[in-house]
Amino acid sequence: MSELESTWHGQHQSSLSRGERAADYLRNGMGSWIFVGCFVLVMVVWGAVNSYLLAEDAWDPYPFILLNLFLSMLAGLQGAILLIAAKRQDAIAAAMAQHDYDTDVQAKTEIDRLMAINSQQLELLEELRALLLQQRAAEVARAGENLEPANSDFS
Repeated sequence: MSELESTWHGQHQSSLSRGERAADYLRNGMGSWIFVGCFVLVMVVWGAVNSYLLAEDAWDPYPFILLNLFLSMLAGLQGAILLIAAKRQDAIAAAMAQHDYDTDVQAKTEIDRLMAINSQQLELLEELRALLLQQRAAEVARAGENLEPANSDFS
């Protein structure tokens, strides 16, 4: 499995249909400054050719009715493509939210398990501390017995 397919996003990208990839490509293209620049350039060239270069024989004279028809068709097509892309983005966001939720549930389970281990370790430490205190108390008591003065006849 390639590195790209090992992530959730990579797996999702590899499962896209040709139409979904095309919608994403067109959405990204129409949302770029290159598209805006090319669009403005085509509009200027169309106007210049039909107004000045072909003045009397223009295929679309000044009110540019044919251009308006093309722009209306382009707007309708762009709207549909953008809606398709937006619907796909919603599906991606929902899938990512579900993935995040599943990850959070797994993390909570792991954290609960680690907290239980931590509690057991704290209990063991408390037991060890109690045993150590008992052992020290026993040593102090034994040391106190050894330090008592021996009964002597000198008293």
